[in-house]
Amino acid sequence: MNYSSALSTPDEDRTLLDDGPEQGGARATAAPMLLAYWGIIQRWRWAILGIVSLSVLAGLVVTLMMTPKYSASARIEISRDQQRITNVEGVEGRDANRDQEFYETQYALLRARSVAERVVRQLRLAHTDEFFTAHGVDYSGTPLAINGNIPPTASQLAQREAAAIRILLANIEIEPLARSALVDVRYTSPSPKLSAAVANAWAEQFIEDSINRRFGSTADARKFLEGRLEELRQRVQQSERDLVNYANQKGIIVYSTTTAEGRTQEVQTAASANLQALTQALNEATSRRIDAESRAQARSRTSTASATNAAIGSMRQRLAEANAEYARLMVQFEPDYPGAVAVRRQIEALQASVAREEARVSGGVVGDYQAAVQHENELRKRVGELTQNLVQQERDKIQYNIYLREVDTNRQLYDGLLQRYKEIGVAGVSANNIAIVDKAEVPQAPSSPILPLNLAIAFLVGIALAGTAVFALEQIDEGIRQPGDVSRQLGLPLLGSVPLTEDNEFSTLIQDPKSYVSEAYHTVRSNLAFSTDHGVPKTLTITSTRPREGKSSTSFSLAMVLARTGKRALLIDADLRSPSIEYLVGVPNERGLSNYLAGEDDWQAMVHATRWENLYVMTTGPMPPSAPELLSNDRAEKLLAELANSFDHVIMDAPPLLGLADAPLLARVTEGVVYVVEAQGPPARGINMSLDRLRSSQAHIFGVIVTKVKRRESYGYGYGYGYGYGLSYGGDAKE
Repeated sequence: MNYSSALSTPDEDRTLLDDGPEQGGARATAAPMLLAYWGIIQRWRWAILGIVSLSVLAGLVVTLMMTPKYSASARIEISRDQQRITNVEGVEGRDANRDQEFYETQYALLRARSVAERVVRQLRLAHTDEFFTAHGVDYSGTPLAINGNIPPTASQLAQREAAAIRILLANIEIEPLARSALVDVRYTSPSPKLSAAVANAWAEQFIEDSINRRFGSTADARKFLEGRLEELRQRVQQSERDLVNYANQKGIIVYSTTTAEGRTQEVQTAASANLQALTQALNEATSRRIDAESRAQARSRTSTASATNAAIGSMRQRLAEANAEYARLMVQFEPDYPGAVAVRRQIEALQASVAREEARVSGGVVGDYQAAVQHENELRKRVGELTQNLVQQERDKIQYNIYLREVDTNRQLYDGLLQRYKEIGVAGVSANNIAIVDKAEVPQAPSSPILPLNLAIAFLVGIALAGTAVFALEQIDEGIRQPGDVSRQLGLPLLGSVPLTEDNEFSTLIQDPKSYVSEAYHTVRSNLAFSTDHGVPKTLTITSTRPREGKSSTSFSLAMVLARTGKRALLIDADLRSPSIEYLVGVPNERGLSNYLAGEDDWQAMVHATRWENLYVMTTGPMPPSAPELLSNDRAEKLLAELANSFDHVIMDAPPLLGLADAPLLARVTEGVVYVVEAQGPPARGINMSLDRLRSSQAHIFGVIVTKVKRRESYGYGYGYGYGYGLSYGGDAKE
């Protein structure tokens, strides 16, 4: 067996420990989703790493085997033919979709077959074998009128031109820039020079087919806008002047902001802000007056003022400590004992001091109440005055809002015309509504394949494959992977979970009452206390499915925790085939359980005291030839009955269930069984078969402790535990 310690989350502690399998098991709260996923990743990390590594390696090999391709891009600008002088809508309606239709038309024309035909003819691509070879098309057998070769026939030339056009259309890309009039013409091929030449030729041929347009504003238009702006400026100034004069006349002070559309948005008036602040202050004053009134009416020793007074609280604390000290002395001495008399006098002095301080505090409560009433009345009067003022201002604001809307309207008209006037002032004249902004340059580096991108894609594919594989493996795995699986797969309550630790740490940690190991077993003890109507069972059997699951260490640790709480605990090593408790506590195994079962009645001589207070041990004794025969008689039940009268708790460390008949025989003579299950250990079907054997023997199963949880969990009170076991089963325990 290995040393172990048991932990459970606060949600797991609230599990219904008395639910049976007929009710579908105890309620178990699943671990947080992220922690559950992290646990799955930790369990299958090597499989995930292998799949992702193979995927990235495959992506690297495929990338290195791909033919490099180069992309060259020429950028052109497409402008609207018609320019408007103002943005103000006229009487005639305007189709809002015209701009979108115009640009969509231009993009379609850029992809037109006619542009590809002009590019083929300009660059004589139909006569260039290198063009077809670069794109993987074999036209080398077609005769050309180059270097004295026989000229091709018309049908052959048409066939080559059609093929060149298809290649161009398949490799050209038209990419408009979002929210702009710019368009990128990009061509991709295995030849960098060919890519740049085709991109530039494509843009030039598209411009040659466009119509030159000119646009600009006239002097008359600028003069008209200047006059209109001056008129609107005067109207804005006059409307703002009227608004300010009316506000000053009526005493209206408004906190406002200006929106992005140029409208003035009212936030709050000064009168409403003052009323709101005074109303809040009145509510607070009323609350304080009610509190002072209740304290003045109480005026008793248990009043709130005295209860919250620091001096009274300190004296009461000292009085409680003195009473506790006096009670402790009365347990050992008579009332006339000098020390008891001194403490009693101290108690009387403290009681008199508390009474005087409470009388002084209660005297000031009435004054506080009168001040609170006066303050509330003043605030209530001021709130009434401000309310009348606010009502009058709301009537005056009707005309104020009329002035305000006029100011906003004039300001918006003025700002709109001013913006358009600035645009016209800097507008240039263009000979073409389509112009080349940037010519394509010969690319120096291939655009594809991109090694980092391909590796990233391969990595994502590997993650997807690894996720699929892990999902399949998780479905195949039938073991208890985490504490949350206990209720779902076994239908039993969870008493605690046991993460893994180093062997040499356990003995030190279990002897430290403040260590997390001791706290963990206190959690198991607390859960067991709810399993019966009289608290922790007086007699219980601890077993497991197979050896080396942490059964013996759990028995020893639970007995240690019970002994530390002041209970007389007896740990019986009932594993007559492979004893291990003797190595844990360091006692001789000369006489023990097998001697009593064989007929000896002096069980007191078989019980050994340990170096831990209240903890006693009964070893197995000599190994019998047939353990089931000894356990089948009624002496085991008789022994448990006598031990229960002498000890508060008796814990039996039983052998594992798988293939052995000892545990069901022992479980019959105790109140119930605590079942130990190793995480990721035996399959759930094997555990259920062992549990069925216990149930068939009419044994009551209190719950399950999951041991050897290898992944780190944040269970309990924020600890990041990483502990586990230090014992072995059978002969390995001696080591």
